[in-house]
Amino acid sequence: MTTTVVVPNDVLRAVRLGLRMSQDELASALRRAGVELGEPNEASKRLVQRWEAGVSRTPRGVYARALERVTGRPVEALGFSLPVPMARVHADGTGGHDMDAGMEGTAAAVMGPQPTAQPREETFTGVWLSRYEFYSSSREATYEGRHHVVIVQHGNRLTAQSLPGASSNPDSPLTLDLTVDRNVITGSWVEQTAADGYYNGARYHGAVQLLVEPTGHRMTGKWVGFGKEFDVNTGPWELRLVDRSTGKAALAQYSTPPE
Repeated sequence: MTTTVVVPNDVLRAVRLGLRMSQDELASALRRAGVELGEPNEASKRLVQRWEAGVSRTPRGVYARALERVTGRPVEALGFSLPVPMARVHADGTGGHDMDAGMEGTAAAVMGPQPTAQPREETFTGVWLSRYEFYSSSREATYEGRHHVVIVQHGNRLTAQSLPGASSNPDSPLTLDLTVDRNVITGSWVEQTAADGYYNGARYHGAVQLLVEPTGHRMTGKWVGFGKEFDVNTGPWELRLVDRSTGKAALAQYSTPPE
């Protein structure tokens, strides 16, 4: 007898929380997007619940296109079980580099096979301040990127999504897909820069590994990623807990650029 294991879609949940939407509000937004796209749908709170619970793993095309319009992310980067093409690196024409794969494909391509991790008893769910440093060769200076991100945990998996308007650089959403192995956290990151910013809308991605302090309130480590000249760069990264709550009031409070 075969037993089907249902895995919750924490990526979609984190993205929804990052948009400060309830399940019902996301369903309403999907219906509006369907009308705007000329293909009305019947998205409901129950459907969103089924997606997030992992009961329904592959949205039909009409819902996939509405999800992309509402979230601004490709459907394969929303945690669904979709066919993932072999990742390949290419220049994106706007100063960055990209991979033709979703979040899961990116993590696998960058990090390689991951060891089976043991779940931690404590939870990392909450709002965190993300800070990383990077050197800009074109400007010959070191800069810092800061975001307020909401983290959702299921077992040993963490999904982080920046809150709207909560970046030190305008319109620069950040996503992390992480795995916990005792006090070591490993995974991938993706950041979409602003279309009218210095990096002209380039999409950057890479890997990150962090060590969790004994308090469980701070993670520190390093990132690695591609640069403008197709070189591999690295720098420090820190995540610091600021609020355990993922309620609407907390998400609204931290939907502002970090100081």
